Amino acid sequence: MEILGNLNVIGYGLAAIGPGIGVGIVFGLGNQAIARQPELRGPLQLNIYLGMALVEALAILGFVLAFALPYTSS
Repeated sequence: MEILGNLNVIGYGLAAIGPGIGVGIVFGLGNQAIARQPELRGPLQLNIYLGMALVEALAILGFVLAFALPYTSS
């Protein structure tokens, strides 16, 4: 059981790479869009925050599954 727990933590660490890259892309392109159209800052910020929330939901889901799955299979 201890080995499975350690492997799950490593798996979550690898799974967190994707959302990390996704957040970087969302904020980078959002800043670029605001720099091009400063008058649309409000709606663009809303879209940036929604995109970040969706990407971070994947990271949280991976975190929960990394610790929940080894204890459900018997």
